[in-house]
Amino acid sequence: MRRLVSVAAALCAALVLAPPSAAVNPQIAGLQIALRERGVYHGPIDGIQGPKTRHAVRAFQRRRHLAVDGLAGPRTRAALGRLGRPLFGARVIRPAMTGYDVGVLQFLLRRHGFRAGRLDGRFGAGTARAVRRFQRHVRLTPDGVVGPRTARRLCALRVCTGWSPARRRPAHRLHRVRPGETLTTISARYHVSVGTIARVNRLDPRGILLAGARLRIPVRPMIEVARASLGQPWTARTAIDYWSRHYGIDPRTVRALAWFESGLNNDLTSHVGAEGVMQVTPTTWSYVETVLLRHPVAHTMSGNVRVGVAFLHELLLEFNWDLRLALAAYAQGPRSVRTRGVLPETRSYVADVLALRSRM
Repeated sequence: MRRLVSVAAALCAALVLAPPSAAVNPQIAGLQIALRERGVYHGPIDGIQGPKTRHAVRAFQRRRHLAVDGLAGPRTRAALGRLGRPLFGARVIRPAMTGYDVGVLQFLLRRHGFRAGRLDGRFGAGTARAVRRFQRHVRLTPDGVVGPRTARRLCALRVCTGWSPARRRPAHRLHRVRPGETLTTISARYHVSVGTIARVNRLDPRGILLAGARLRIPVRPMIEVARASLGQPWTARTAIDYWSRHYGIDPRTVRALAWFESGLNNDLTSHVGAEGVMQVTPTTWSYVETVLLRHPVAHTMSGNVRVGVAFLHELLLEFNWDLRLALAAYAQGPRSVRTRGVLPETRSYVADVLALRSRM
């Protein structure tokens, strides 16, 4: 598992704050700017969630008599005033505007090498000039207005793409039957009933499957909403609850771990390659497939959750169901925990996950 590498937030529900060395999330830069303008954040505007950002959110919440949970959710962002909303991608941004999204815009311009002046969430003359220079650079009309095309050229990450049109996913996916597979095992893998798979493929549910045959597996109809993966947290919660119970782990523990790792964002990839809701590295995925499960796991959101929960279950067994040590090993690595003990930053990680657990 990765070394305390976390996370961009699931931004519609809450901007979940996590340990240092996280992947850059431009939306977090908007939060940092808003907190700095309120006098509670004194760190860099870098789009990375870390202790300074977490402490600033909590300090602001205490100041405004809000629930001190370290989550920059709707109430906290509303208390930030004009700089607390809207998120980048929610509207067309024009000169003279003020807002959270303007701060993100300024951060993105700076990352592309176009100076917009002070990062303050206000679309002044300096920001307008930087926008026009950027537009000329990418061969867009230099009108100084940040609409869908300019926004996408600035940031192609899903957390930034609020204007992406809804599009239907394919109604079916193809599955090649492996030796020994049955409709029951395929049904469990894709969370689709045996009857549904049999009906779509015109099969006898009691019949024998031929190895090599291709089956159409229905995909639950879903409209993609790009603005911060609006429906994704609930889908992730369903998978978390299912696999937690499958492995005999309290679902609240896994929910808290997943919130802390990724904000339930299955599109998140850290700079060391940890992916998905549970932030699973390729090495861990391979270990779970080849050693623990002994069969491949689909690289889907549910598959990511299953691999993460299976690995956590293995760590609980290894550390005699000591939850603190298992969580520490999930972040720090089991070998490191055994040889070096729990590092100070890992203790903070475990404490934060357990604190979230009580709210899940």
